[in-house]
Amino acid sequence: MTASIEIREAGRDAIEEMMSTMNQAFDPAYGEAWTASQTLTMLALPGVWLLLARVGGMPAGFALSRVIADEAELLLLAVASPFRRRGVGSALIDHTRNLARAQNAFRIFLEVRHNNPALQLYKNCGFAVVGRRPGYYRGKDNLLYDAITLSSLIDRD
Repeated sequence: MTASIEIREAGRDAIEEMMSTMNQAFDPAYGEAWTASQTLTMLALPGVWLLLARVGGMPAGFALSRVIADEAELLLLAVASPFRRRGVGSALIDHTRNLARAQNAFRIFLEVRHNNPALQLYKNCGFAVVGRRPGYYRGKDNLLYDAITLSSLIDRD
């Protein structure tokens, strides 16, 4: 039996847990992980929220998002490797949508590196490709990687 996924809103006090997950979830070859300082700066802005996921009491993932006007943006999503393919990413996306809906957002956007395996998760969660930014990311190897912009409507009940 799989332990249930607990998701809760968190704030600045959760930065250590978030950074621990970020450091193990993001491949350092691409340099996409944010620093604690970048994350804390974002969390101080209006309309930004952090969700933490735990499985069996263990940190499993997080989502950092924001709403501006009537659009939401999933800024960062990370799932620790032992918890991948166990529904944590989908649960974080569902909770993000619910919070965005509560703030009157009608659409949610995100960007992802074109060869990031999470692209399949986003497509499975109803996101569609709406744009591409050639050479947007620069890896530690100095190679350039395209960014894929995805979007999904937020159902209005």
